[in-house]
Parts: sequence; C-alpha cells; structure tokens
Amino acid sequence: MKRHAIFVDAGYVFAQGSVSLLGLKTPRTQLKLDEAEIILQLKSLALGQSTDVPLLRIYWYDGARNGPTIDHLALANMQDVKLRLGSINSVGEQKEVDSLLVTDLIDLARNQSICDATVVTADSDVRVAVQIAQTFGVRVHLVGLEPSRVSQSSSLRQEADTVHEIAKADVSKFLRVLPSGPPKIAVDFVKPVTAQPKASVSKSEKTIDQIMEEAVQKTLSPSASEDIPRLKAALETSSGIPMEYDRRLLGTCRTLLQRDLTGDERRTMRSVFRGTVLALGTSEK
Repeated sequence: MKRHAIFVDAGYVFAQGSVSLLGLKTPRTQLKLDEAEIILQLKSLALGQSTDVPLLRIYWYDGARNGPTIDHLALANMQDVKLRLGSINSVGEQKEVDSLLVTDLIDLARNQSICDATVVTADSDVRVAVQIAQTFGVRVHLVGLEPSRVSQSSSLRQEADTVHEIAKADVSKFLRVLPSGPPKIAVDFVKPVTAQPKASVSKSEKTIDQIMEEAVQKTLSPSASEDIPRLKAALETSSGIPMEYDRRLLGTCRTLLQRDLTGDERRTMRSVFRGTVLALGTSEK
C-alpha cells in the first residue's frame, strides 16, 4: 500500500537538538519543544520525499517513569500522531524505546502498510530494522539534526535509501532553551468542597486549606506561563494529572504536612489542584 510513516526518536530530537543550538547536550528540563512546529516540519519533509504518497501517521517514541507527561499528552492529542512510550529506569536511562520503533517499522513493512518510512534517530540498533523493511520494498529516509553526520551511526546512514538534515535555523523553530527562573504564576486557590480528611485530626480545617494552597502554589511556580494552557488542556482531556505535576504536588504536600498522605488526602489534594488549574483565567473572560 502506498503510504508514508514517520518514526521519531524523541530522545535524539532533544539531545541532538540541544547540540545543534548550543554546541553541547543539555538536560531536557532546560529545553522547550514546539510540538506543532516539529510535526509540521516532518510532514513537509515526508511530502518532499514522496509527493504522491499520503501520510499514514507519525509515531513518536519516548520514555516515561510513571505515565505520560504534559508534553506527552500534548502530542498524544494531536492529529496524525501516535505516542509510543517505553520506560525510564532509576538512573534515567530509556528502556524499550528503541525496540518499539524497530518493531513498528518491521511490522508495518511486513504487512505492506507503508512504502516509505522517514526515521528520525541516530541509533545504530535501528539499522537491522531498516534492512528488514527494505526487503519488503520500503524505502527508508533517515533524518538527522545539524550536525547530523557526527551524531548518527555511519552504518545506519549507509543503510538508508536517502539521508536528510534539518538545519540549525529550522531546529530553532521547534526547540528552544528555557530561561532560568520562570516568573511565578498568580493562582487563585480553589478550596476543597469535600469533607475534612479524617486523618488530619491534628490540624484545623483552616490549616489544612493553607497547606493545600501552598502545595498548589509551589507545584505551579516552576512552570512557565505558556505551560498553563497545555496543563489545562491535559486536565480537560484526562481524569488524571500529568506525571511530573502529580509527583511534585504530592511530594510538596507530604513535606508540608511532615507525614505521608492518606488515600483521602491524596484524592482531595488532586481534586483541589485540578479545580485550581481549570479555574485559571476564567475570571478574565
């Protein structure tokens, strides 16, 4: 079947993207990805490689510790994008991510679901999948970020049918370095409407409210103002809280209370956080 699929190794995008912009690898927490822009660029690149072949979808591969982050959810909710998550171990290494990409590429080729594959990665482990896909008639286009020649495996580059490089100027359109110390976000605290948690007998209701308010403020304060609409969108489309916010929220509340939270307290804290975030900006409308 004449369709084109795009396979993106997110770890490579962040690592090599920071090298392209700064000349060295930078922690992902200091980088900001414009998902819409990179998806647009990848679609345009795929169209240039095979003008008469429609896009099947874009597969986005990344690792996650305890569930999807707010950035993952933003990608998962985009049209034509399928999010595929592996895991991250205790030392920060991604696991199962490469195997997901390899398996998807081989399966789609074997099932004759695609005729072209654009692969954004540098990992030599993908080389065998490229070879197998080619035996089923799939043309494989390897894409790297400037300077790609020094980051990508030479054997992988040799195996691909075509090799392309995203220039630094275009990388800067979808990836940027965050400024240090983002401004604090003004938050109107939404008090809990549920009954007082039973385990909080040593605290007054007012004190518990104050602790919850402080926990919400501390959880949101590291966020850039542009992240709040994304967080609201994530909360509106999911019953849970993105992993990085949930972990920060419960950890902060636990520290302020100086004890572990009960199940009722965790549920109340999450409910208060959701209500507070969803209420942000509504008073201005």
